[in-house]
Amino acid sequence: MSMPPPLASGPDGPDALRPLLRTVLDALATGGRARGGPLPAGGPEAVAARAADAVGEVLPDHGDPAALRTLVHALAEGAADPADPLCAAHLHCPPLAVATAADLAVSALNPSLDSWDQAPAAAALEAAVTRALARAAGLADALVTTGGTESNQLALLLAREAHGGVRLVCGANAHHSLPRAAWLLGLPDPVVVPAPRGILDPVALSEALASVPGPLLVAATAGTTDAGLIDPLPEIARLCATHGARLHIDAAYGGGLLFSDRHHDKLAGLEAAHTVTLDLHKLGWQPVAAGLLAVGHPGELAALHHHADYLNADDDTEAGLPDLLGRSLRTTRRPDILKIAVTLKTLGRGGLGALVDQVCATAREFAAHIGAHPGYELYDRPVISTVLFRPAEADDAAVAAVRRTLLREGRAVLGRARLDGRLWLKATLLNPHTRLDELVQLLKLVEGTTVG
Repeated sequence: MSMPPPLASGPDGPDALRPLLRTVLDALATGGRARGGPLPAGGPEAVAARAADAVGEVLPDHGDPAALRTLVHALAEGAADPADPLCAAHLHCPPLAVATAADLAVSALNPSLDSWDQAPAAAALEAAVTRALARAAGLADALVTTGGTESNQLALLLAREAHGGVRLVCGANAHHSLPRAAWLLGLPDPVVVPAPRGILDPVALSEALASVPGPLLVAATAGTTDAGLIDPLPEIARLCATHGARLHIDAAYGGGLLFSDRHHDKLAGLEAAHTVTLDLHKLGWQPVAAGLLAVGHPGELAALHHHADYLNADDDTEAGLPDLLGRSLRTTRRPDILKIAVTLKTLGRGGLGALVDQVCATAREFAAHIGAHPGYELYDRPVISTVLFRPAEADDAAVAAVRRTLLREGRAVLGRARLDGRLWLKATLLNPHTRLDELVQLLKLVEGTTVG
C-alpha cells in the first residue's frame, strides 16, 4: 500500500514544502516570462484555450506529479500582473513579499477562527491588531472581512439592528455594494443624493436628511472607485449629528492614507463615523483578502452574537475560552490578520506611509505630464492615486475601443470610469516601484492604438 501524500503542517511539513516551493517559484518565473507583459495576449478565447490545454482532464484516473508546475505556470502565464507598471486598471495592488510569505504560514497551519481551540494564537493576534487599527482610525474595535463589500454589508446590518430598521442615504458616487447590501438585507430603496464632479453634494444631503423620515444611515466615501475622490467628511458628519442620522464611511481605498503624515488630514472626520470600511488589499499591499470594518461602539457587535454548542458552549465561555462566532458572519475563517500584523510590524507606520506617499506622488507627476500634453485631456488633479484621462479628440466609443484593444493585445491594463457624462481611461497607481517614464510609455501605447 502506497504512503499518503505529505502534509503541509506537522513535524515533516516544512521539509515537504521546501521542494514544492522551489517548483512554485520556478513556475511563476517561467510563466511570467511566457506572458511577457502585464496581461496575456489574445483575449478571453486564447487565454481559455491555453488554460484548458494545461488542465487537460480535470479529474484523471491517475494523478500527474507535474501538475503543480504545469498549472502554476499556466496561472502565471495567464495572469494580470499588478506589479507590472502597465497594469493599472483597478484597486488591485501588488502584494508585499513579506505579507505573501506570512500568508504561506497561514495556509500551512490552516487555522480557522470559528473557535479558540482551532486557532489559539491567531485569535489573540486578531484581537490585538484589529483594535489597534480601529484606534488608528479614531474608532474602538474592528472585524476582519473579505473586503469592502462584506464590510459595507455588515455596516448596514449593524445599523439595522441598532435602530430596528434603517434607510440608506448615499451619494450617486457610492460603491455599488451599498445599495446591493440594502437589497440583500430587505431595507427600503436607498435615497441617492447627487454627486456632481464625483463628490457627494452636502446641500442635497441636508435637504434629504430634513425630508426623509428616519432612522437614516448616511454612507459617505473616502476614495471613490472611479476617481479616488473623497466626500466632504467633516461637513457630512456635522449634518448627520444635526439630523440624528447614523454615519458610515466607506474608506476601502482612502483608508490607507491614515499611515501617511502627509495625507492623513484628508481623512478628517473619519473618527465621527459609527462604522468605517477599511481595506488593506488596496493601499496596504496585502494579498487578498484583507478587509476590516471598524466600529465606534463595540457594544453594537453584540448583534452578531450566535450560539453553536460545539463552538462556543456557555460553560466553555464562562471558563474563559474566547467566543469567536460574534466576530464574523462566516464560520470557517482563515486568519488573514497574520499577514497584516507582519506587515505593520515589519514596515511600521513610517514604512507604510512612505509607500502611500510614493504612489500619490507618482500619480501627481503623471497627471501633470498629461495636463501638459496637447494630445490628452486630464479629468482633474488626483486626490489619492487615481488618474483619469482620455485622448483629446476621441469620442466615448473610441476611448472604450482603445482600452479593449490594449487588453486583447496584452500590452496594457487600463480601467474605465464614466464621470460628468463622459468616458475616461483610468490609471490606478498602487505600485510604489512604478516610474513616470513607464507611465509615459503607457500614453504612447494609447496614442498608437488611437491612431491605429
